[in-house]
Amino acid sequence: MSWEELRELPPLVNVVTAARALGVGRDKAYRMVKDGQFPARTLSLGSVTKVSTASLWELLGVERPAGR
Repeated sequence: MSWEELRELPPLVNVVTAARALGVGRDKAYRMVKDGQFPARTLSLGSVTKVSTASLWELLGVERPAGR
């Protein structure tokens, strides 16, 4: 995923998108979420897990776009 793509992500993304940004495989990412080891902040919304884009940006050193 390019820096441009990272900066254009919505406020919350699914685990697969976050895994792609981190260079981690889907299965490993879900295991990490389940074990509480995913490096970015996750939010459980019923049966769906979302990842905070702001926490991904912080982890990866991506500067927040203006207005976000």
